[in-house]
Amino acid sequence: MEEDKVNNPETKTNDNAVDEKSYVEAASKFIQETPLDKMHEIAEAARLKRLMEPPKWVFPEDT
Repeated sequence: MEEDKVNNPETKTNDNAVDEKSYVEAASKFIQETPLDKMHEIAEAARLKRLMEPPKWVFPEDT
């Protein structure tokens, strides 16, 4: 059996902690380096993109 495919909950927890720490660092850097006006532009672009998408139907049997 390959070592990196072992189902080890401890390994998964450590990997998730590293991933989360990396994500938090990247988010903190973005917040510190990005002006608030630019964040508003990004949010508005995302909002408009979402408004332009066709509606998504979710059927109970698909969930």
